Amino acid sequence: MGGMAKRVKRVLIYRLGSLGDTVVALPALHLIARAFPGAERKLLTNFPINDKAPAAAAVLGKSGLVAGYFRYTVGMRNPFALLRLWFELIRWRPQVLVYLAAARGVSVAKRDSLFFKVCGIPRQVGVPLTDVAQRNTWLGDELGYEPECERLVRNISELGDAEIDRADAWDLRLSIAERARGREMLAAAKGRPLIMFSIGTKLQANDWGKERWRALMVEMGRQYRDHALVFTGVKGESETSEFVAEGWRESAGEDSPVVNLCGKLSPRESAACFAQAQVFLGHDSGPMHLAAAIGAPVVAIFSARNLPRMWFPYGKQHRVIYHEVSCMGCGLERCVVEQKRCLTSIGVDEVVEAVREVLGERVGAGR
Repeated sequence: MGGMAKRVKRVLIYRLGSLGDTVVALPALHLIARAFPGAERKLLTNFPINDKAPAAAAVLGKSGLVAGYFRYTVGMRNPFALLRLWFELIRWRPQVLVYLAAARGVSVAKRDSLFFKVCGIPRQVGVPLTDVAQRNTWLGDELGYEPECERLVRNISELGDAEIDRADAWDLRLSIAERARGREMLAAAKGRPLIMFSIGTKLQANDWGKERWRALMVEMGRQYRDHALVFTGVKGESETSEFVAEGWRESAGEDSPVVNLCGKLSPRESAACFAQAQVFLGHDSGPMHLAAAIGAPVVAIFSARNLPRMWFPYGKQHRVIYHEVSCMGCGLERCVVEQKRCLTSIGVDEVVEAVREVLGERVGAGR
């Protein structure tokens, strides 16, 4: 493929979603960059308007993984909007499409494939035209379901080995300025080891609840008063984070630093902060995936709306608390009938034990 890849000048990558969706696609994006190093690579993606869902451009920044963006409106049905997109792609003349969209059924994939053919793209890679390509493979009782990041790179394996277990497969290529900004914003932690949180989530079905988070902080503050507590998230999560932090202050004391960075950081600056964390705690969320990608050990509290492991943070150093229930895999964004029993059955002691395991391993590893 080497000679043919050298002749490719323009590659279109199709991936929708926001923070978490972009992060889990990082190994695929790195593979595409290696497969087409001399090509101009542009991303066809949506631009979310919710501040809890930063666009791919805010995540990838100036990493060089892509050179530009085409806007796609989710649920696009307006024929004039489709015609505009068709014209933009025809004018740019991509030679290869790499399809990284979420699995939405074979019929949708066939429809998408036809549209890109009409756009004049001669080669398509990774379009999931079979049930096997659409599904996250069951890997056995011990492993659960194939993670979404693995499904993506499996579907584009003709481009090469994504080497997904290597740290550089997840490299965000943070700039010197972004790393410096992260250090600057953590100065208030007074050099203490960092426990970092992001308790926000876009979905009601994933929200463990601020009262539980506050109760967790009481226990955490009692056991780790020599640490600093750092909250990140969007501006609208600042007040809730302060409510939760009162549990820490109650048991750790006012002298134990609490740093609230909600609304003060870009996604990439957040990643620079996460790189300094002894442990990161959060829901199934974009910041959780961002922390895992940058190498922070993660303790994640998961609802069972998705099947086990599909969206877990990738890596063996993490601890995921996931309770299997009869309705797991429901896909609900809002859980009313079952009252989020998969989440509400998770106790504070269970989370504290997971944190203890992670921090114990880091002490044993010399960090």
